[in-house]
Amino acid sequence: MSLAVKICGLSTPETIEAAVAGGAAYVGFVFFPKSPRHVTASRAADLARLVPGRVQRCGLFVDPDEALLDAVLSTVPIDLLQFHGSETPQRCAALRERYRRPVMKAVSIAGAEDVARAETWLGAVDLLLFDAKPPPVPDALPGGNGIPFDWRLLAGRNWPVPWMLSGGLTAGNLREAVRATQAPMADVSSGVEASPGVKSVAMIGEFLAAAKGL
Repeated sequence: MSLAVKICGLSTPETIEAAVAGGAAYVGFVFFPKSPRHVTASRAADLARLVPGRVQRCGLFVDPDEALLDAVLSTVPIDLLQFHGSETPQRCAALRERYRRPVMKAVSIAGAEDVARAETWLGAVDLLLFDAKPPPVPDALPGGNGIPFDWRLLAGRNWPVPWMLSGGLTAGNLREAVRATQAPMADVSSGVEASPGVKSVAMIGEFLAAAKGL
C-alpha cells in the first residue's frame, strides 16, 4: 500500500530537507509555545520557503484565537490547519470558513468511546487525526508524547474523510501499526527525535524508508 507521511514539529533547514528528500507528503510546524517543537511565525516562514509545492505545509495550533492565526497566516504559507486542542466541531467549521483552508482535527484516543466521538467532527473538518490521549500528569502536552494507543480500536473502521494515525509511531512499529489499522496516512513527531524537540535527520530518513517499504 502507499502510505502518506507527515513529519511534524520541524524547526531546522536540515530536517526540512530530510523530510522532503525522503518523500514526506506533509511537513508540520508547531505554533504552541508550551511545546519543545514550537517555532515562531518568522522562523516558520523561513522554513516554509524550503518546502516544494508538492509537499503540504501544516500549521499545528492548540485552541488558538484569531489573533494568533491572523499573525501566523499573514506570514507563513500554511496549506492545512491542524487543531490539537479542545476545539469543537462548530469552532473548526468557523475557522475553516474564515481562513479558507482545509482543517484537520486531532482526536485523542484511549477507548472505543473516543473513536465514536470522532464522528461529531464529520462535516466540520476535512481530515481527522487519531492520537493517543495525553498522560494524566500536570501540564501534559496534547500530543507529541510518544505514546501509542490500542490500534485495534481503529480496526475495520471506514471514515468518509481522509485520516492520519499518530501516537508513538517509529520506524520500528510502523508496519505493525498500519497492518492493525489500515491507516492511509501516518503522522510522526517524537518518533524521529534524538531528544524532545530535536529532530534527527537519520531517524526521519529511516521512518520514511519504512513507509516506502510497506
